[in-house]
Amino acid sequence: MYKIMTPGPTQVKENVRLARAKECTNPDLDEEFVEFYKETCELISSLLHTKNETLILDGEGILGLEAACASLTEPGDKVLVLDNGIYGKGFADFVSMYGGKPELYTVDDKNPINPSALEEYLKLNHDYKYATLVHCDTPSGMLNDIGSLCPILKKYGIMTVVDSVSGMFGEEVRVDDYQIDILCGGSQKAVSAPPGLTFVVVSETAKKAMAARKTPIASFYANLKVFEGYYEAKWFPYTMPISDIYGLRVAFDNIAADKDMLKRHTIIGNACRKAVTEAGLKLHLESGFSNTVTVFDVPEETTAKDILDTMRKTYHIMLAGSFDTLAGQVIRIGHMGSNANKEDMIATLDALDKTMQQLGVSLKGSMREIFEREYERSI
Repeated sequence: MYKIMTPGPTQVKENVRLARAKECTNPDLDEEFVEFYKETCELISSLLHTKNETLILDGEGILGLEAACASLTEPGDKVLVLDNGIYGKGFADFVSMYGGKPELYTVDDKNPINPSALEEYLKLNHDYKYATLVHCDTPSGMLNDIGSLCPILKKYGIMTVVDSVSGMFGEEVRVDDYQIDILCGGSQKAVSAPPGLTFVVVSETAKKAMAARKTPIASFYANLKVFEGYYEAKWFPYTMPISDIYGLRVAFDNIAADKDMLKRHTIIGNACRKAVTEAGLKLHLESGFSNTVTVFDVPEETTAKDILDTMRKTYHIMLAGSFDTLAGQVIRIGHMGSNANKEDMIATLDALDKTMQQLGVSLKGSMREIFEREYERSI
């Protein structure tokens, strides 16, 4: 077995695994499960500081992103796609496949989107139905300030669709304060449940936009309107994955009980970045570092494959490379959710020290020792 220190999927606690083994009822017919589902959705909303409705969908986080675009986009709609990373740019594909016209606002991919610069752009360009943006663009570890960006977009009458699959619960998210219309999350990141579920938080503004469509939504499964009235009718649009939702509920109960979750992510994120840089490795980004993942450039003495293979085969720890334009260029350490703990981080950085030594990479210091020092200073 490997210690999974990737930026999702993450490690899953035993109480979550055991919850998924509970005896199943028929989720289509058992009204107690409808109550359980609704209560779980309300718990998610409360943890994200919103009165908006949450829906749990049967599919990995990508389903939530596609469902948001499918449900809002009509043919010819202009959509602003905020792009400073691989996932940010990827929203354009969802917009296009449902007939929308994506317009990319492309900026430096080594730094977060600048709110002041965006506002200057919007003063002259704001004829958009909605905008898409990524909270944590996991391939590079980029963190965008959704708390500043979304209110600016709303100031110009633009609805907001936010991918926080890899951000929420490692970074603060306050849906109502940030004026987010559709927020997308996933089970396998900081929530620390197995992959397979996505959840979306939908504002009344977004619901009104869906209701006012002149054309039907060109999907059934990626269609948020099919959940309308599910609770009153005690009837889901399709059979819900009951065992997965049992596990998800316990994962959110764990989050509700973890009052220091955001503080712990901050301490571990800062200490990990300090360890990497003091040891002589180069962080991929210039600024905008997420506390859920640390991304560093592959040293010229070795390759991403050799680092990942040595970590996995020799030390039984799984890190991640990246993909698309970053394939082979960076290594990613995931410290989100259940991964964000001192013991696993020490084991990971100790193994990474030894891996670099084996591969001929000279370090200026021990990442493990630097991390321990910085961690102890911060608690």
